[in-house]
Amino acid sequence: MTPPATPAAAVVVPAAAPAGRRVLAQSVFEARMILRNGEQLLVTVVIPVLALVGLVQGTFVDVATGGASRVDFLAPGVLALAVMTASFTSQAIATAFDRRNGVLRLMATTPLGRGGLLSGKVLGVLAVEAVQVLLLGGAALALGWRPAAGGVVLALVGVVLGTAAFTALALLVAGTLRAEAVLALANLLLLVLALGGGVIVPADRLPGPLAAVAVWLPSGALGDVLRGALLDGTLPLLPVLVLTGWTVVLGALAARLFRWH
Repeated sequence: MTPPATPAAAVVVPAAAPAGRRVLAQSVFEARMILRNGEQLLVTVVIPVLALVGLVQGTFVDVATGGASRVDFLAPGVLALAVMTASFTSQAIATAFDRRNGVLRLMATTPLGRGGLLSGKVLGVLAVEAVQVLLLGGAALALGWRPAAGGVVLALVGVVLGTAAFTALALLVAGTLRAEAVLALANLLLLVLALGGGVIVPADRLPGPLAAVAVWLPSGALGDVLRGALLDGTLPLLPVLVLTGWTVVLGALAARLFRWH
């Protein structure tokens, strides 16, 4: 007599982690990938620190500081530049190559989902920026920087808005162009905005046509917000509105045009 068949062991499928934990894990992964990559580390951390020290200590660039010390005047602009390197240049290049290699399409099918993946990228950028602020702030303080009392809290508004605007621009570029084109465009655009976009030198101190354009660029608005907060302890309204407008427009375009493969 044949013994009765025993039921097959039930296959237990582990439940997905809560959404918040998934996004947090992805953000930690994104931050580590940026900080462990030599080229990314150079762009996001080393170059801004060297730029700060060189501009403050060097005499090769003549800057009218309006009565402020050289480091007090230049530190906010270099912080703005650091935000741009992390949220735009680094993110655009990384996302473009992830898209080319099929990583984005694969990750979008996991429990993390598209929204979780993008949220993880934004939080990862903010984590890298926290490292940037600590290093740049420490270097600036060592050089004699004395930010306005209460200005640090106001400056966070500019950092968050700038991060949102430039991350949206990064996703728009990375989601519509080939990876090789993004690599060239991201570095070129960063250089153009750094030199003539009102980041380190305020828009109103640039030559005629550049001044009229830079004040409406997200780079110029970000620089003005951080200078207003850290130099004067105020939050200038027009640059905040300009940054907000760019965030809305670029975010809408990225959401509509971004291709996952």
